[in-house]
Amino acid sequence: MSTFKAPKGTYDLIPPQSAQYLAVREAIAAPLRNSGYGYIETPGFENVELFARGVGESTDIVTKEMYAFETKGGDRLALRPEGTASVLRAALEANLHKAGNLPVKLWYSGSYYRYERPQKGRYRHFSQVGAEAIGAEDPALDAELIILADQAYRSLGLREFRILLNSLGDAECRPVYRAALQDFLRGLDLDEDTLRRAEINPLRVLDDKRESVQKQLTGAPLLRDYLCDACKAYHEEVRELITAAGVAFEDDPKLVRGLDYYTRTTFEFVHDGLGSQSAVGGGGRYDGLSEMIGGPALPSVGWALGVDRTVLALEAEGVELDLPSPTSVFAVPLGEEARRVLFAKVTELRKVGVAADFSYGGKGLKAAMKAANRSGARYALVLGERDLAEGLVQVKDMESGEQTAVGLNEVVAELESRL
Repeated sequence: MSTFKAPKGTYDLIPPQSAQYLAVREAIAAPLRNSGYGYIETPGFENVELFARGVGESTDIVTKEMYAFETKGGDRLALRPEGTASVLRAALEANLHKAGNLPVKLWYSGSYYRYERPQKGRYRHFSQVGAEAIGAEDPALDAELIILADQAYRSLGLREFRILLNSLGDAECRPVYRAALQDFLRGLDLDEDTLRRAEINPLRVLDDKRESVQKQLTGAPLLRDYLCDACKAYHEEVRELITAAGVAFEDDPKLVRGLDYYTRTTFEFVHDGLGSQSAVGGGGRYDGLSEMIGGPALPSVGWALGVDRTVLALEAEGVELDLPSPTSVFAVPLGEEARRVLFAKVTELRKVGVAADFSYGGKGLKAAMKAANRSGARYALVLGERDLAEGLVQVKDMESGEQTAVGLNEVVAELESRL
């Protein structure tokens, strides 16, 4: 046994379970690639200020959860706690918004880090697939992203998730609501930290998960009652477009999400089979984020879906993904000459796209066939001295047990046609 273990709140992805995670990532990415989104990859760490400005200095993510450190050169960096700020920073740095084709549509997949109290569905290292559409203010873009996420989940076989939808207003109407909410919160029995948060960003108090706080929020003013006409019209068009696409959603006037940069459309995907960590993904519009991090005005919208929680949602619904076997053909050589010949055939099979593996380590027939069984291969190739002298190889169907002799020169084409 190794004396080292994975750090607290993290996990290792190992076969065969890792294949499920890969399939989830692929299913989420597929509708995006089919809708004009290009792949982007950013560093695992960024300047601390990028997240302090973008995510918000009053958020739990920045004040309590971010892994921040100082480099030997004196730079203040942080492991990325979310993807949007990094993707927008990269797009601005590369001047993608100046290429003349807005919105810039990007998708990404990667690991993120937050120092939280670990529990099932909440880790200190987690995986997300995200999408961002940068540089256009259009209700159809908001609707597109919600529809694509719904499509991804349904392609996996998930059915028991819900989409919560709200509008957070804009720079015109939100300040009026902010003031009304602050007046309400000042009259509550809240601890000093929460009162301080109410003065910096009162909407974050609505997202407080503590029952003692939620009980007092009954009767709190709702943002929907303060929306300006432009925000009302925008939100109604998003709702109509989603409905027309046959995507069901629930209006949730208390939905605010945990990041400061959201404006107007905000949404969350929740799965009630996951207990307290029910959010499997979410996102919204962030029209002012570009200016917050020093860029030009670039109205944008995006989401991130949790791979870890999506896997847990599949387990909660009892959905088993139809995953292909990693190996289709397993080669079993008996003798040194057979080993050289069969290894060459395995290489040929791989070149034509057939997933093939080999019995390494000089195992005997019995042990090698057990390995072939464990590999999940549909066919085993068995080559002994007599077969080698006759220019044949035995092809065994691992499902039926049927075994046939095939010419060594024809076996690659034969297996290719069978598979």
